[in-house]
Amino acid sequence: MAKVARKQTATTAPAPNDEVLRQFYGYSMKQSYLLIRDDMIQTIEPLGLRVATFSALAIINAHPDITQTQLAQALRIERSGVVVLVDELENADLIGRNRVPGDRRSYALRATLAGQKLWKKAVAAVHAHEQAMLSALTEDEQKTLKDLLRRIGAAEQSD
Repeated sequence: MAKVARKQTATTAPAPNDEVLRQFYGYSMKQSYLLIRDDMIQTIEPLGLRVATFSALAIINAHPDITQTQLAQALRIERSGVVVLVDELENADLIGRNRVPGDRRSYALRATLAGQKLWKKAVAAVHAHEQAMLSALTEDEQKTLKDLLRRIGAAEQSD
């Protein structure tokens, strides 16, 4: 009879939730990030991009002739990780890699015409993705959110 009572309790008990974790900013931010990231992946994947290659292409487009070392610093990743990204973008003919005069070890990275066109498509797609993901927020709330996230990032960088 005790086994029956336990079984009934298990089936009638409320489903567990994560409310106890929602009190922590980091947890709530991570959950939001995961939702946004998953939708972002679905948004840029048809364009042949991953989040990492999208990010690298963004920096390269904004800073023509950036070196691989500078790109690694901007993306806050190891230089060896940048080599993989650069190879992937170069193989897709989205960027070109040219020697830096006077430095045999460095390459200047620049988006190709195809890379610039793809970047414009990706920007439009990501803006639409973000607009859909943040549609529950007013325009002022979205601006406030962006400002708050920047301030958190700025505080971390100044340490």
